[in-house]
Amino acid sequence: MSIITVRAFQEKDAEEVANLIGRNFKEVNAKDYGICAMMEMSRSHNAEWVLDVAGYAHMYVFCEGEKIVACGSIASFWGSPDESIILTVFVLPEYHRKSIGRKVIKTLEQDEFYTRARRVEIPASITACDFYRKFGYDYKNGCDELDDEGHYRLEKWRN
Repeated sequence: MSIITVRAFQEKDAEEVANLIGRNFKEVNAKDYGICAMMEMSRSHNAEWVLDVAGYAHMYVFCEGEKIVACGSIASFWGSPDESIILTVFVLPEYHRKSIGRKVIKTLEQDEFYTRARRVEIPASITACDFYRKFGYDYKNGCDELDDEGHYRLEKWRN
């Protein structure tokens, strides 16, 4: 594997990022949520949706050469000046288990939305929950049950 570079998301990346997210839903998350639900998620998380997220979040793409192999974003949590939320962390399925997800989290944890926050939340899929917990994110309010959106709400408190 060659070097993975990181850069800020650009509008021209929207379609490629949407395809990357869709592949994860269909090829990875379907094991936990079922293929029908993930096909619907893939349709709704299109380029327009990606651009919407990029409009309020700091979104990054991770590239091998010109190819986008991962993405991640962080935003203010409902406009809070001292709470943030990590969103859209996805790695192309064939690049899983190559420390790229770790690079995504480490990049997001250097962003100003992270460094200014007392608390950072992650809506974690069943599939990714254990991954985030390795970085010190724990169940919000000790609740290890799925919310209405099928996520575990994880959080990390910072000093």
